[in-house]
Amino acid sequence: MNRINKLFQEKKNILSIYYTAGYPGLNDTLKIAEELELAGADLLEIGFPYSDPVADGPVIQASSKEALDAGMTLQLLFGQLKELRKTVNIPVLLMGYVNPMLQYGVDNFCKSCAEVGVDGCIVPDLPMVEYEELYMDVFKKHGLTNIFLVTPQTSDERIRKIDGLTTGFIYLLSSSATTGQNLQVSDQTEAYFSRIAAMKLDHPTMIGFGISSGETFDKACKFANGGIIGSAFVKSLDPQDLKGSVHRFVEKIRG
Repeated sequence: MNRINKLFQEKKNILSIYYTAGYPGLNDTLKIAEELELAGADLLEIGFPYSDPVADGPVIQASSKEALDAGMTLQLLFGQLKELRKTVNIPVLLMGYVNPMLQYGVDNFCKSCAEVGVDGCIVPDLPMVEYEELYMDVFKKHGLTNIFLVTPQTSDERIRKIDGLTTGFIYLLSSSATTGQNLQVSDQTEAYFSRIAAMKLDHPTMIGFGISSGETFDKACKFANGGIIGSAFVKSLDPQDLKGSVHRFVEKIRG
């Protein structure tokens, strides 16, 4: 059993944290992963920066630009993660856009993920049909799970299709906006989450986009297996006290 499936079998109210590789310092990637696990995060999403992050809000866009300007590349990231599994035991995903993955070569990318102990990927702009026809076998060959995204506009038919292709969890976007928005559980949003729950999918779900506090995390956990936090965590990182800022943030969410 892989680390992702084991986590969802064993825990509830799962806290997943996203952060940008190479931010706030170019060589902080592994250190942040280690401190997040020690602080109590259950799952990590490490973003590989891209010059045109269309789905990201200003906080993650700025962190990506800073990391790229400092010299972050996929090659460097995999080099930083060579020691990952000596100190980090929780599941780790890489999250980013399809263009850098294609430039690196999909088979090489998946092979490098497997070699450093990455469990799967989230590639929001990779079309499902292309994944199924061109890349699914490559992911499977290297033991990686591909995490699909669902929005309030996603049809039941497509959600069923995603559930059938999923080997990990399904990422529920709380809205179709960019990252960094506040999670507002309106009647409309609650109806969306309730619709997903009523479908009784085979795989667990996680809610992302807009979670920034213990209160919004608890809201997400009412409708899914846990919540994903990105912009609020990236914004909280203090390069002068990296360890302290990581622990204070997770403590604020966990209460």
